[in-house]
Order: sequence, then structure tokens, then C-alpha cells
Amino acid sequence: MLYKKIAKPVLFRMDPEKAHHLMIDLMYTLGNVPGGRQTLKAMWGVGSYPELETEVVGIRFPNPVGLAAGLDKNGKAVPGFSSIGFGFMEVGTITPQPQEGNPLPRLFRLPEDGALINRMGFNNVGVEGMKRNLRSQGSRTIPLAINIGKNKSTPNEEAENDYRLCIQALYGYGDFFVVNISSPNTPDLRQLQHGDDLSRLLAAVKDEIRVQHAQFGGKEKPVLVKIAPDLTPEETEYTVATIVRSGVSGIIVSNTTIGRDGLAHPNRGEAGGLSGRPLTSKSTELIRSVYKLTEGNVPIIGSGGIFTAEDAYEKIRAGASLVEVYTALIYEGPPLLKQINQGLRKLLKKDGFKHISEAVGSEHRG
Repeated sequence: MLYKKIAKPVLFRMDPEKAHHLMIDLMYTLGNVPGGRQTLKAMWGVGSYPELETEVVGIRFPNPVGLAAGLDKNGKAVPGFSSIGFGFMEVGTITPQPQEGNPLPRLFRLPEDGALINRMGFNNVGVEGMKRNLRSQGSRTIPLAINIGKNKSTPNEEAENDYRLCIQALYGYGDFFVVNISSPNTPDLRQLQHGDDLSRLLAAVKDEIRVQHAQFGGKEKPVLVKIAPDLTPEETEYTVATIVRSGVSGIIVSNTTIGRDGLAHPNRGEAGGLSGRPLTSKSTELIRSVYKLTEGNVPIIGSGGIFTAEDAYEKIRAGASLVEVYTALIYEGPPLLKQINQGLRKLLKKDGFKHISEAVGSEHRG
């Protein structure tokens, strides 16, 4: 109520990117002032429910609903976001060197469509800036993923060096890593999803993870790969086979789409990646395909157009072990997280499942 009645009308009168920065600054402040985290938890925190606590890729998650990459690009507001009910969160996409991204304006709302279009272009403070941000925040309260990419100026044939540099700099600051090869806003990045480029890149990433693990000790940190929703069935089959062969821990399905089917808002003509409601069924269908191709043996994080518990549950039944939100948080605000988690509990009970893991891929079992 507080968000929709007061905060959202103010934010939606602002330029979308200015509103974005204001939200990050507010979450940063509330996450760092005395009593701020407790206030956030009291207002929006999600309770602890054994049926929603789950283990995926060797990591314990207090609930299956996470924050997708792209909102807290620089890892500035992790304590704040960790206090409003997320079960995990991604920061980034981060690149080795700072970069400004694409020219303004580059973020657009499509309210009638429940969507956003962005062509940010990996604007971020670089690995040293993110390291400073994460170092100052103390111990993590939810699992943290670091989403890594390449600088725009780095040619694809040298991309593996950028991903290595990100892991070298940030290995000690995250719980798992996400390889972003599917943003539509960095020229030729999506080409890394195909052929020998992908094999070579993932081999380099896995090698660097092993090198850092040998130095840091503990458990080796998992790596997931984020794929685009715009792959053809043949490309999906080949890409998934390459990912499975690489030995990485999981797949995030999916990034934003370059498709524009069925949009009503005038901003539909803007270039960039589309997220939100128009992506709901497209990403769920891709989850279904990936689950079948991997025979349910590779964990999937489902992302794209999750606005309700039913949206999340459909992705879980299609094969996702965890889910992520972003655009819905902009439209619905922090109460979304409690609504999804409470709704998932009811849906599990309705279907006779005692634990969220029982629902994963259940539609394939008839």
C-alpha cells in the first residue's frame, strides 16, 4: 500500500533512470543507518518457512525468490535488498573496467504492458568499485551472486580474459557467479552463446574458478550461465549441450528479449531488451525446453515476467529450482516478495507437495 499509493506515483513521474538511482540510494541508506535493516524487515520481510527453504547448487536459500541482475549493478545496496524478503540476489552485470554504458535515455517504462525496455549497455563502476562496495558491507545474510560480463571494447576473441579478471577480483565477495553472454545491449555479446566461442569461454571461467578456489579454499563456488529467450530451438539444443559439457553448475533462463510482439505502449519502438509481462510465457517455455534437454539434471533459475505466485509456480513446475524478479518489483514494490512466497505456500499445499523441491519439474511427471 505504502509503495503503490505514495512511492510509485512519485517515482513514475520521474525519468526512469533517475528513479532507479533514487531507489538504489534509498536502499543503500536504509541498509546502512542504525536500525534501517530492522525497519525494512519489519515492513517487508518474509517469514521463515521450512517448505520454501531449499538447497540448490550446494547453497542454502531461505526462500526461492531472488532479485535478478541489473537493479543493483554495482553491489551498492546489498544489505538493504537483503532485508526486504529476497531469498538471494544478483549484483552486476560487472565488467573489469568501469564503463558509462549507452547514451541517455536508455531505460523506458511501458505501463500498459507491465514492461520495461533497457539498453543500458553494462554501465557499471568496474570490479574495483564493486569490490569496495561489497567489502564495506559486512557479512551477507542471503546468498549473493555476482553477474559478470565483458567490456564493450573487448573483442569477442579476447572475452575470456575479461571474465577471468572479474572472477579474480571478486571471487572472495560472492557465493556464486553468473556468466552473462545474453544481454542484447553489448554489440556481438550474444554471439558468445554459440559454437566454439562458448566452449572456450566456459572452459576459461571454470579454470579461473579452480585457480581461485585453490587460493581461497572452502567449497568451490558454483557458476551459472544466463541465456537469451530469443534462441531458436536448434540454437537452444546446441547451447544447452555445450553448457552441460562445460561442467558449470546451472542455467539462468532467461535474459531480456529483443521481441516486441503484442505491445501497446508507444515506447515499444525503442531499441533494447524487453522485460516484464510480455516475457512471462516465453521464458517459461524456454525453461520447459531446457529442463527436458538436461533431463532435469542441471539446476535452472527462472527469470522473466514473474508478477504473481502463479507465475513463479508455473516456472517452478516447468523446471526452475529458483526464480528471480526485477520488473515486477518496479511495478508492484517490495510487498511483491511476501505475496509470492505466501502464494507459493498455498499452491504447494493445494497440490499436495510438502516442500518446494517436490514441485520442481512436476509438470513433466504428469
